[in-house]
Amino acid sequence: MKVFCYVESPIGRLMLTTDGTALTGLYMNLYRNKPSKLPGLGDDWIQNATIDPLPAAARQLKEYFAGKRRDFDLPLRMAGTDFQQRVWRELTKIPFGETRSYGQLAKHLNNPNGSRAVGLANGRNPIAIIVPCHRVIGADGSLTGFGGGLDRKEWLLTHEGQPVTGELAFGDAMDSKGVNSKRVNSKRGAINPGAAA
Repeated sequence: MKVFCYVESPIGRLMLTTDGTALTGLYMNLYRNKPSKLPGLGDDWIQNATIDPLPAAARQLKEYFAGKRRDFDLPLRMAGTDFQQRVWRELTKIPFGETRSYGQLAKHLNNPNGSRAVGLANGRNPIAIIVPCHRVIGADGSLTGFGGGLDRKEWLLTHEGQPVTGELAFGDAMDSKGVNSKRVNSKRGAINPGAAA
């Protein structure tokens, strides 16, 4: 069974997917450059927000964005290699309001020289936010790549009370497509007002 639904959020529309038993995906960035990991919605997909665990996922995300939830309690099924699965499990151990570097994650996985491999696995995480890949930053504290866009990563970290490098843009609203009017410079962590999306 392949089921999806959409959930509105402060960072734009999110797409949730399930196999009818577990959550299999949480995708953002739906209207920017279409992410390659976004599933192709063919005739075998059904849009139905009432199939479990989609109602619970939508409710928990709403609570998270309202500041009333720090942890998620959902059945998850993520397709990936053994190494990716290990990285994703490690991501779920990063507490709300904290960050880790790619190198720190690699050390926790007993692979101290594997920060690049950890970064690649992190980028393949199919269940963003709930499996908090946004909590992984560069060794120097800078914001680094995020499939949902660095502006969303900054928003999520700020929402969780984590200071991010550069000038913070508290209170900046996302537009209907989840685009902030200010952009983050990924190399320096600075925010550039009016930079192109």
